[in-house]
Amino acid sequence: MHELSTATWFIHILTLFEWILAILIISQISQNRGYNKTIIWLAIAMLPNLASAMAAITWHIYDNDQSLYGLVYFQALLTFFGNSCLAFAAWKLVKSEEQAQKRYD
Repeated sequence: MHELSTATWFIHILTLFEWILAILIISQISQNRGYNKTIIWLAIAMLPNLASAMAAITWHIYDNDQSLYGLVYFQALLTFFGNSCLAFAAWKLVKSEEQAQKRYD
């Protein structure tokens, strides 16, 4: 139906690896001394968006087969949930940093 170009596949696959690498780096940073431990929530909040990307790629692997059209809705739900989780994790991180700053003042 909609065959993707090699460049588009390359971008899709690299984006998956980017997200995985970012999650791993953020989780490593959260384990280092001197860093705010709340940052681990940012890595966890990235997981639904990673799953969303995997759903999109799965749909494309099967050439956008109409019988798998439910993946499009599932991907949209995961993207919304993931973006909401990222916003909450960022808010939680900001609040944690504000509290840490008050302790140092």
